[in-house]
Amino acid sequence: MSDAAQPTAAEVRAAAEAVKAALDRHLAAVERRTGDDDTAVYEAFNALATAAEAYDEILYDRYDEVTPFEIPGADGALPPYTGPDEPHALSLLIRRDYAVAEPNRLLAQARRLAEIDGDPDAPGPAARAGVSPLAALGVLFGEYEPDEIASRHKEFGLEEGDSTLWVTAADELPEPGEWLNAPFEHADPERIICRFDVSAVFDEEDDADIEDAREEAVGPGA
Repeated sequence: MSDAAQPTAAEVRAAAEAVKAALDRHLAAVERRTGDDDTAVYEAFNALATAAEAYDEILYDRYDEVTPFEIPGADGALPPYTGPDEPHALSLLIRRDYAVAEPNRLLAQARRLAEIDGDPDAPGPAARAGVSPLAALGVLFGEYEPDEIASRHKEFGLEEGDSTLWVTAADELPEPGEWLNAPFEHADPERIICRFDVSAVFDEEDDADIEDAREEAVGPGA
């Protein structure tokens, strides 16, 4: 950045004042909160994160300094909630990723299920369960509920990837069969009441934080 484009000291000071004001608004919202999903607290949190990020950037541009705060990234932030204050219906949108880590284990488990449920040599997917991973997955997910597969995935030769659960609000329950042709087409992030994410990247970030803290405590090369 050129000197001419650098922010002024007054602009940095104004950004700092904006953070102070956002802190006050956030604390006031927390003190008046009406529950765990209070919209005012959520909005104040986002405003504080935005103000802190702007201050961090302008401080660096002007003085080549940073703040000690970890600013939540925009990629992980939810948009402002625009759904009903009193939802009359809910939709749970779930995605779980798996890698087929042990194909032989998967095929063996599917073959066992096919033998229990009927003639494994009869025509159809069951007959192919012991040799076709695609058929094996069909047998597996046809036999067990997704939650049971999630808890027993290692038994079936699967390795967990990322997963997410969105709890979204609706004005009313859709008519039976209304969305079955395209179940995720109208997923609206602005109607998320809460979400739960699981990813190995979070564990990696925690490990990095622990290692950084250890190095600060004992010094590099200790």
